[in-house]
Amino acid sequence: MMDTYTATDGDLDVFALASRLSDGHVADNVEILNQLAPRDAAAVLVLLPVDISVEILDKPELNFGPEIVEALPRQTATLMLAGMSADMAADIVQRLEEPARTELMQGLDAATRTTIEGLLAYPENTAGAMMTTEFVSVPATWTVERTLQHIRQVERTRETVYAIYVLDAFTRRLVGAVSLRRLIAGEPLVRIADLARSPITTSPLTDREEVARLISRHDMLAVPVIDKAGHVLGIVTVDDIIDAIIEENTEDVQKFGGMQATDEPYLQVGLAAMIRKRGGWLAVLFLGEMLTASAMQHFEGELEKAIVLTLFIPLIMSSGGNSGSQATSLLIRALALREVKLGDWWRVAFRELPTGLILGAMLGVIGIVRVVAWQKLGIYDYGEHWILVGLTVAAALIGVVTFGSVAGSMLPFILQRAGFDPASASAPFVATLVDVTGLMIYFSVALLILRGTLL
Repeated sequence: MMDTYTATDGDLDVFALASRLSDGHVADNVEILNQLAPRDAAAVLVLLPVDISVEILDKPELNFGPEIVEALPRQTATLMLAGMSADMAADIVQRLEEPARTELMQGLDAATRTTIEGLLAYPENTAGAMMTTEFVSVPATWTVERTLQHIRQVERTRETVYAIYVLDAFTRRLVGAVSLRRLIAGEPLVRIADLARSPITTSPLTDREEVARLISRHDMLAVPVIDKAGHVLGIVTVDDIIDAIIEENTEDVQKFGGMQATDEPYLQVGLAAMIRKRGGWLAVLFLGEMLTASAMQHFEGELEKAIVLTLFIPLIMSSGGNSGSQATSLLIRALALREVKLGDWWRVAFRELPTGLILGAMLGVIGIVRVVAWQKLGIYDYGEHWILVGLTVAAALIGVVTFGSVAGSMLPFILQRAGFDPASASAPFVATLVDVTGLMIYFSVALLILRGTLL
C-alpha cells in the first residue's frame, strides 16, 4: 500500500487544506471533507495530526468514513481505528468491504479487536450495536476524592465523564450511578456509594427507538447497557441517540414518499441505486393505480350516459387520498411515540369514523355550493338534473372521506401486526388504495341517486 497520496483532483492542494484543517473546528473540518472524494479526504487526513484525524473520523456526520479508512495506508488506518470511540470504529468496520475489513481487524491490537467484535455481534439498531465501551466506572468503596482523581487520569479515553457508574467491589455488578455535578458537590472523603442513586438501565437487545424513549423520559445524558448478571457492557450516550433519531426520521420520511430508505446524502446516491430504490415502489403503485382504470371500465356505461360525472372524479379521488394520508401520518406518529398500542385499533376506528363523516360533510357542503354557484352564475351548465348531480358529489365525498380516514388509520395497525414498519403505509400507498375504492363509492352513490334520470 502506498504511504503517500496524489490528489485525484489536480486543483486540490492537500498540504494547504491539511494546514487549514489543523487549526479548524472538527465539525467544520467534517463539512469540508464531505465535499471531497474519499481518496482525496484520506490524503488530507494522512497529513493531519493523528488526534485530529481521529476526531474527524469519530463524527457520524462524515459521509464516507468507511471509504476514507479503506483508502488510508493499512498501518495508519488501524492506528486511527484504535484511537476512535469503540462504537464508531465498529460502525466503520461493519461497513467495510473485504479484504479491507479482515486486514484492518488483523492489524488492530487484541483488546481493540475484541471490543469491536463484541459490538458487531449485536443486531443492528439495538442498544448493544450503538453502545460504547468507554465509560467511567469505579468500585463502591472509593471516595469522592479518589474518584475525581481517577476521572482526571482517564478523561481523554472516555466517551463521557458526566455519569459515573458505581460497581460492587467484588462482583463488579452495577449498583448505582452518580452524575458529575453531584460528585463535584460531594465531600472528598465521602464514599461514592453514598452518593449513588439507583441506576436506570437497558439490555443490549433493546431497540434503539426504545432506548431513545428511555433517555428522553428520564432526561439522561447516557444509559448503561447491562447483561443478565447486572454487569455493565457499555453505555448509549445522548449524542448517539440524536444521530439514531435523525437516521430513523429520515428513513420514515422517505418511506412516506413511497420509496426505499437511503443511507447516503441525496447528491451521493448513484443513479442505479436511485432507480432501484424508487422504481420498485413506483411499479407497485402503478399496478395499484391500474385497478383504478379497471374500476372506470366497469362503470363505462354510466360514464357514457352521464359525462358530467367525470368532471368530479379528480375531486373525489384526491379528497379521499388526502383524508387517508392525514390519518396514516397521525397514526404512524402515535404508534412510534407509544401514544396508542395495537390493542387500541378499535378505539381509533371509532374515533376516525365520526371524524371522517364530519370532514366529508364539510367537503360535501363545499361541493354543493360549487355546483350551485357555477350553475346559477352560468359558468357551467350541469344539465336539468344539476341538483341531483350536486347531491351525488356531496354524498360521495362523505363516503370517500370517511373510508379514507378509517382505512388510513387502520393500515399502520395492520402492517405493524404483520411485522412490517408502519411507515410503509406511505401516503402514495394509501392514496392508491383510496383511489380505487373512491371510484367505486362515487359511482355506486351515483347509481342510487341518479337512477331513472341521468342513469
